[in-house]
Amino acid sequence: MSFSDSFFNRVEKKTSVDKNTILDLAKKLQQNDLKNEGTLREVIQTLSSMTGRDVSKEQEDKIINAVINDKVPKDIDKLI
Repeated sequence: MSFSDSFFNRVEKKTSVDKNTILDLAKKLQQNDLKNEGTLREVIQTLSSMTGRDVSKEQEDKIINAVINDKVPKDIDKLI
């Protein structure tokens, strides 16, 4: 999947997370099993820390459930 600079600019504008940080996280995600609950919790906590947004245990559980059960939208660009 290829993202344009405009995508990264929108993400950075909304989250203050730069393109290189996003790409580094993407590499980490590619190297891990996203169906693994431990990996997902680590990724959620990393993103929470990077963006300065708190994620409650309930929200974390909902995200993990959505990812494990393939209920995540495939077109991420539309979410931003």
